[in-house]
Amino acid sequence: MDDLPELGCYGLAGHSGTPRDLLGEVAAAERAGLGSVFLSERFNTKDAAVLSGAAAAVSERIGIATAATNHNTRHPLVTATLATTMHRLSGGRFALGLGRGFDMLFDVMGLPRVTQDGLDDFIGIMRRLWRGEAVAGHDGPAGRFPYLNQDAAFREDIPIILVAMGERTLEFAGRVADGVVLHTFFTDETLARAVALVRRGAAEAGRDPASVRVWSVLATVGDHLDEEARLRKIVGRLATYLQGYGDLLVRVNRWDPEVLARFRADDLVNGYPGAFDALATPDELRRLAALLPDEWTGAAAVGSPDRCARRVLDQFEAGADSVILHGATPAELAPVIDAYRGVRLAERFKGLPRNPGRVREGLS
Repeated sequence: MDDLPELGCYGLAGHSGTPRDLLGEVAAAERAGLGSVFLSERFNTKDAAVLSGAAAAVSERIGIATAATNHNTRHPLVTATLATTMHRLSGGRFALGLGRGFDMLFDVMGLPRVTQDGLDDFIGIMRRLWRGEAVAGHDGPAGRFPYLNQDAAFREDIPIILVAMGERTLEFAGRVADGVVLHTFFTDETLARAVALVRRGAAEAGRDPASVRVWSVLATVGDHLDEEARLRKIVGRLATYLQGYGDLLVRVNRWDPEVLARFRADDLVNGYPGAFDALATPDELRRLAALLPDEWTGAAAVGSPDRCARRVLDQFEAGADSVILHGATPAELAPVIDAYRGVRLAERFKGLPRNPGRVREGLS
């Protein structure tokens, strides 16, 4: 069975209290031929460093990326060590994925907010350390560090991925990152604009725009799953995003903000005690579905496996280099993956590396 380096999935997609499940998921994803597994982080049972090591230990081929961790939650030398360890442990299959996170969360944690300047500064520190340089007397947006050093003999080629959503962050990612992970529930038009922004940022920085690998994130929920699972993975997940950062998602998709206002004003939504995709009952999910336009929930792959596979092709037509099949386990994705093999344009992806932060081997 041929590998599909252009496709990825998330490990432990959504909420999970059983991180050991990742071991089986990664093995299943590799057997299915998926090219990469992405690991998000939650401050409970989903530590990105631990999960990355586990993924490397049970796999031989699949690419591995954090998508994402926040650079302000670890000391730079600790993060550099995480990445170098993973790079060597995985045989070069690892990419360090970073994201901006949530200001309100960092405020209550007592951590500095993540800024674009801080990310830029931090990425520069990482790359210097991986080149074997010492960072002495550093005082910049990422912090003040008298002396940082790993090993003067290091010549580590570790790609950095940024998770990006807003226009400024997309252009910034094109300037500084090796890869970009977009967001779930982007319409095809939004995806095309996002890819263009990344390419423009790269070109303005004097980089080859095609050297940045852009991953679309496509909620993929086939009708072979039961009704409650489909509602939870589409309606529940979208409603949860709208709870947290609905204004941004509506703005980038150019959706009607009045619909968002009505959604938030609903008695069920207003003051709900947690995340809908984790807590909502089937009846609550059905009620949420009535509040969300078809256009919004349609920014996903739903229906038969064949229809889902065609939606994957739409992502490539909109400009994505690769696609993360989001919100489902490898076992749940199996019928879609099988259908995709029947429509795949294999020549398009010939030579695509296993590392999710590279578009071709040896590219720095």
